[in-house]
Amino acid sequence: MTTNLQGYALGGFTTGRNWLVRILWYYTNSFIFKSYWFPFSGLKVLLLRIFGAKVGVGVNIKPNVNIKYPWRLSIGEFTWIGEEVWIDNLASVSIGANCCLSQGAFLLCGNHNYKKTTFDLITQPITLEDGVWIGAKAIVCPGVIIASHAVLSVMSVATNNLESFKIYQGNPAKEIKIRNIKST
Repeated sequence: MTTNLQGYALGGFTTGRNWLVRILWYYTNSFIFKSYWFPFSGLKVLLLRIFGAKVGVGVNIKPNVNIKYPWRLSIGEFTWIGEEVWIDNLASVSIGANCCLSQGAFLLCGNHNYKKTTFDLITQPITLEDGVWIGAKAIVCPGVIIASHAVLSVMSVATNNLESFKIYQGNPAKEIKIRNIKST
């Protein structure tokens, strides 16, 4: 089993790219994505594509967004990613079309096995289907699937899958009502 410098087991985890690509992404992410100096979404979309992300048309990426590994990211068309969103995609993250990740939302694909002395890294993918809204400062945990048009409200934590067209709140998130969408 592979270990990191601290001796923790990585459980077969690999970053998915060589050291040079990771270093180039680290500086691109630091100076362009995690910055307020580059508010231009089109440049960010282009860079994500260059680094291997699948990004649909009309995607809007606000300033100060942190993305761990773009080659493990898929974003559908007309999705909005707000300021200070953190996509910690140690595993794949799939974000559907017409989604909204509000300010400070956190998508977390990794955790550690606290039951083992080696503190093994555990990674699981996250899927946000079309029309999902993740509220400000909300957290989506590893392995969670948020079904079509579900809402995770402000500062809530999704530890389990969320059903479509429902609104969830709390820690852990519980269903509080049905989402009714009206056409204008």
